[in-house]
Amino acid sequence: MGRGFRRLAILAAACFAYGTFIEPYDFRVRRARLKVLPAGAAPIRVLHISDFHLVANQRRKRAFIRALAGLEPDLVVNTGDNLASPDALAPLIEDLGRLLDVPGVFVFGSNDYTAPRPKNPLGYLAGDTSREGVHADRQQLPTEELREALTSHGWLDLNGKRGELELRGLRVEFRGTDDAHLNLDDYRLVSGRPARGVDLAVGVTHAPYSRVLDAMTADGLRLILAGHTHGGQVCVPGFGALTTNCDLPPRQAKGASRHHAAGRRSWLHVSAGLGANPYTPFRFACPPEVTLLTLVPGSNG
Repeated sequence: MGRGFRRLAILAAACFAYGTFIEPYDFRVRRARLKVLPAGAAPIRVLHISDFHLVANQRRKRAFIRALAGLEPDLVVNTGDNLASPDALAPLIEDLGRLLDVPGVFVFGSNDYTAPRPKNPLGYLAGDTSREGVHADRQQLPTEELREALTSHGWLDLNGKRGELELRGLRVEFRGTDDAHLNLDDYRLVSGRPARGVDLAVGVTHAPYSRVLDAMTADGLRLILAGHTHGGQVCVPGFGALTTNCDLPPRQAKGASRHHAAGRRSWLHVSAGLGANPYTPFRFACPPEVTLLTLVPGSNG
């Protein structure tokens, strides 16, 4: 009994060390192809970035972000939670570098409004931790400075807004919501069918709550991109995520899947993100990542 307990303790310690000191720095690029474009269209390379939770002294994460421009995407989609401290804004903009010269769109998550704070790491496994609005008792982040930095480079602010870009000769319409995890989303601001003549309609949101996904799918959007889940952050090898910190099923915690609503279906892509709350920097069986999506012609059926 004593020997078995010691072995279990050694295994637990090894898993904790791996999840704290190794996997959080095993940054990866996920690649996927989605058939969402009209026949004959040229492929569109979309870099989906999310959940950096950046702190200025995170040298390895910053180096990875700086290298992303080498992927040469046609579009960057940023689904929020960029910052973990106010002094991370300047490093973030510096590290995005040449990506800011690429057409881009963005929405915000809670960690674009207020900084994270220490909390029980097991609380994440308890279920949805959503709250109502931006709380004044938390350290405020430079939200408007971040918005200005991104929009000044031509990126579209999709927080409760629509916008359009021409990409590889296609007319692409975007719509987004502010953070549903903070209950800041109001889909009525962007609801309705895509505009006439649009080749592809895309939805963007930080937290993939069903109320947002259902509304976007019902309106005929072919692709929805989100973040927030950290891919489950702590996963069981061979099983997957235990939670998504929202009402999205754990099996859809990261990567591409289908979402069904109102007799329609959309592609949903959820980014597992690059970071975590700096007070709980633990990831297990869920490496930090960005995704390079290649959109190609094909049926959405």
